[in-house]
Order: sequence, then structure tokens, then C-alpha cells
Amino acid sequence: MKFLATLPLDLLKTSSFVKVTAFTLLSLSLLFIFNHFSSTYSSPTFFSTSGYSHSSSIAPSPDRSPAPPPPKKIFHVPPLPPVERMGVVDENGVMSDDFKIGEFDASLIQDLRNFSQIQEVEEEGSDVRVRIKRYKACDPSMTDYIPSLDNKEVLQRLNSSGRGEKYERHCPEEGKGLNCLVPMPKGYKTPIPWPKSRDEVWFNNVPHTRLVEDKGGQNWISIKKDKFVFPGGGTQFIHGADKYLDQISAMVPDIAFGYNTRVALDVGCGVASFGAFLMQRNVTTLSIAPKDVHENQIQFALERGVPAMISIFATHRLLFPSQAFDLIHCSRCRINWTRDDGVLLLEANRLLRAGGYFVWAAQPVYKHEEILQEQWKEMEDLTTRICWELVKKEGYIAIWQKPMNNSCYLSRDIGVLPPICDSNDDPDDVWYAGLKACITKLPSSGYGANVTKWPARLHQPPDRLQSIKMDGHISRKEIFKAESKYWNEIIDSYVRVYHWKEYNLRNVMDMRAGFGGFAAAVHDLQIDCWVMNVVPVSGFNTLPVLYDRGLIGVMHDWCEPFDTYPRTYDLLHAAGLFSVEKKRKRCNISRIMLEMDRMLRPGGRVYIRDSLHVISELEEIASAMGWVNARHDVGEGPYASWKILMCEKRF
Repeated sequence: MKFLATLPLDLLKTSSFVKVTAFTLLSLSLLFIFNHFSSTYSSPTFFSTSGYSHSSSIAPSPDRSPAPPPPKKIFHVPPLPPVERMGVVDENGVMSDDFKIGEFDASLIQDLRNFSQIQEVEEEGSDVRVRIKRYKACDPSMTDYIPSLDNKEVLQRLNSSGRGEKYERHCPEEGKGLNCLVPMPKGYKTPIPWPKSRDEVWFNNVPHTRLVEDKGGQNWISIKKDKFVFPGGGTQFIHGADKYLDQISAMVPDIAFGYNTRVALDVGCGVASFGAFLMQRNVTTLSIAPKDVHENQIQFALERGVPAMISIFATHRLLFPSQAFDLIHCSRCRINWTRDDGVLLLEANRLLRAGGYFVWAAQPVYKHEEILQEQWKEMEDLTTRICWELVKKEGYIAIWQKPMNNSCYLSRDIGVLPPICDSNDDPDDVWYAGLKACITKLPSSGYGANVTKWPARLHQPPDRLQSIKMDGHISRKEIFKAESKYWNEIIDSYVRVYHWKEYNLRNVMDMRAGFGGFAAAVHDLQIDCWVMNVVPVSGFNTLPVLYDRGLIGVMHDWCEPFDTYPRTYDLLHAAGLFSVEKKRKRCNISRIMLEMDRMLRPGGRVYIRDSLHVISELEEIASAMGWVNARHDVGEGPYASWKILMCEKRF
């Protein structure tokens, strides 16, 4: 204050002095406030590298000590009580440790004994999945194993086999099905491609000489170096199948192969030369024979690239619909057509299309021995009673024609046998259906008889489409056309993108055929192959429509083995099949995949279109079987719920 007193009075009155004094007092006040709070709260450090802080130049007040930090709260978690028991509590609140997760396939336990590596068992919703790392190979003696026909346990228990019972299907019991990979024979090679395979195949692929020993003198088959050679002959046509077909055409010109006659059945086919040579006349012939003393007839046929499957006229209906075939052929097929009130010929009558032809080349036709002439008279009598007309008999061939309608049946005398089948009999019910000694009545609507000519019939919705038991009625023709368009677009993309024409496909199977759109597309896009269309028992029976289109097919349950030899198909196609079978829950889908591996040739391919969830499971099974597989998007794009699984079975 003394300093202020010495200042001139005028200076104290100036505005500048007043401003300086006010600023000084404000600064001192702020400094005091800052120092007060610094003594209570520690100053923040801005430069941690030097340890310098802004408050370090201001000493704390000597009469104020820092406030102690608040005490930390410690939480003690009480220990869990010891677990004495685990289980499932039922609706009454009672716990049980005796329970099942989902629906477990009992046969899976038995199957697991033969798996080389088991990865884990896990719960998936209501199902139990067993993941397999690798399947082992079957015993080398099983190279030609057919589970439905090589069931020795059942065959030994048969009380009778006089009617061919031992050659029919006898599937393994639950838990005894195929659970390993059927091996190929030593020295197996990639099959010779069609059409060269019609005339020769590798010996090592079907190394069986019984047919050569029995039929070598009848121009069926011979051995030349490392190949089997097929001259094209048969027991009744030793001069060749082509000349034999010419003779049939000359006898009945209305047969018109490739026009009126598109689908044929060759019964007791031998090595299927009849069907092999009909293919060049635009006729698809399904060749059938049992696995009898000549065991490998069908195996030779399929190795050649000719449509064939194991089947027999015995005690059950064949797995084809009514009015399936435009022509049925039997050349020395060793079938007694007149036995048991003609039940076998009546089965042929069920299969034969209205107006179709039955061709019989056998000794009773031309030999004059007493026993053979009695057989001929029995055949004449039976065919007359079932209203077949003998249109031509020449040399060793007799040809009958089935009536176009029921007028002849209804005009027969009362009491004439065989009778007309009951009105409640479904002639298209074929899965494990017994034979019936009655005449299958033709539809009054003309369905089956009124198909168009080939090739127009492939895309013409048949009238019999209306008789199929399925959802929808008015829109069936639209569904038929839509399916054809759908598959044509898909197969066209397969041909272009995946180069199907480079695969040398010959024997192809569609495992869930529907109306046959897949097979029709393959034909239209000129893939040089034939397609076995399989209609699963789990869906609508569309087989009559397939045959009306000029295609071939068969009824089957994919939880059972298929009636074919191992290594007989180049391509297996399945669209939506596994989703249906999983919902059906009759078998584990690994069984179906093992059967596919059995049927597939080494080097063959599998195309599966199904839901993403199913595809993921199939990928694991395919890898366990040693297939090389890849997942692809469908045409709808990467976010579609369906995917394509492409697999290759390599050597």
C-alpha cells in the first residue's frame, strides 16, 4: 500500500490502472480456487513421459490432507451344490436317466461295427446323426454283390422255389444291410464308350466265362484277347439281330419300329443284343432276366450300355405299370406262360399296351414233336381266351396283338376263364404286389391306347395324366409342361457349364423322376445315353405317364437295394430325394448313399439338388466314401435354400 501511496494521484485515477488492478485481483481469485480443489482431487497427468503435471508447481495447503480413496467392495460367489444326478424331467416332475434323444435308427448300431472310423454322435433337433470319417471296403468276394438277390439267409429258409421264388427280391433284414464299399474286380478298366461298347467290353470288367461256355455256339458272346465280343446273335437269331428285326417288321409292318413301337420289353434277354440293335431304330428296349444259372446276363447288357435290370416272372408283379410296353418279346426265354391258369401270360397282358404286340420265338412255334405241339395248343387256347389275336406265324416266330378295348372281354361266354379282375384292383399297384390270374380291364376312357406317335409323344401331355392320384386336377397339363421347361433349362446349363458331352455318359439314372422332365431334356439336348427313371414309393405313381411319353422307368423304395449289379451307371441324378427320405424316416440316408456307390461305375458322377441342410450332411457321407465332391449354387443364386452337390467316384 506504501507503493500505491507513492504513485501520483492522477495515475490512480486513470482507466488503464483500474483495468490492470481488476485483472490482477481476478487472477489471484482464480489461482486460489484452483489451489483449493487441487488439494482434494489429484491433478490429471498430461505428459506421462516426463511425469510433469500442471499442479506440481502449487504446494498443497499445510493444514489440509488428501481424502482417502473409497474402500473396494468384495463380492463372494457361493459355491454351486454338487451334481448328484442328471437326466430328463417328465411332465410329472420325475427325473429319469433312461431316455432317448430323437428317433434313432436301430440298424445303425449294427452298421457301426463295420465302419473304420466313427467321428461323433450328435443331436440335431429330433434326430441323431452319426458322422463317419471313412467307410471300409467290403470283402473282395463281394465284387458282384446284389443285396436284394444275394441274401443267402433268406434263400435257405424258403419252403419252395418251384415258381422262381429264389430269384425274386429278398432284402436283408434290419441291421444287416450293406455297410461297406463294394470293391471292383482286379484289373478293372474304364468301360469302352458307346457305340463301340455294343460290340465289345473289357474282360476284366465282367470276368465270368459261364455264358461263353454255354452259349458260345449260338453267336451270343465270345472271348478275343482281353475282351468279350458280341456278334449280335441269339438262340433263335443266330444270323444276327438286325436280320431278325427285319423279319419281324416284314411279318407285321404295323409294328413300325421307332414310330408306332417306341418302348419294348425283352424277357429273358441273354446279353441283350435284341435291345442293343433296336436302339438304332429309335426303340428303347428294357431287357430283363433273372440272376439264374447264367448269372451275369444283365451285367453284360449294362456293361455294353443297353437298358437292363434284373427281374423275373415268378410270383409277384413286375415293377412296371399297366400298358407300359408297345411290344413284348420272348425268344427262348424259358418261361412256361400257361402255368397256374396262365398267370404269367396275364402279367404280360397287364404290361402290354392296348393294341400292342407279343412276339414269341420258341420251339413250340415250329417243332412238331408231341410235347412241343401240346405246349403250342395250350398257348393258342390261352391267348384266344384273353382275346389276343394271332396276326402272324412264320417260321419260328408267332406274333399276337392285344385288343384295343374291352368289347371282346365282355362278349365272352359266362364262366370262361380267366375272369376279369375286380373293379377295385389297381393295375398300377406293383410294389410287392402278388400276381393275379385275371384279365386287367382296359380303361373305358381309352387311356393308354390313345398315345401319339414317336417322337411327338415325348412332349405331348398324355391323357392318362388325368388318372394319376396326385394333388391338383385341372392344372396337371400345365404342371407337366412346366416341369419339362424347368429341366430343359437346367440340363442345358449342365451341358454348357459342366461339359456333359465330354463325360461319355451312357447309363444314366434319375432317382426321383416325376413326369420324366429330366430324361426328356437329356434326349432333346442330344446326350447319347438312356435314362432309367425311378419313381419312389414315397411319392405319386407317375410311371404310366413316363411310359406314355416313350420313356422307361421302374417303381422302387430307396431304403432298399436296387435290382442291378455293381458298377452299372455312369451318372446318378437325385433332385429333392433326400429331403423326402429324411422326412419319411424309414432309413438313414447313408444307406441310400452306399447303394449309390455300389451302382456307380468308377469314374462315374453324381448330381444332387437338395436343401442346404441336407447337402451339408451328404457332403460328409460322400467324403467318407472317398468321393470327390463340390458344392455349387443353383440358378437362383448363392442365397437360395437349395444347392447342387456334384460328386465323382474316382478309381
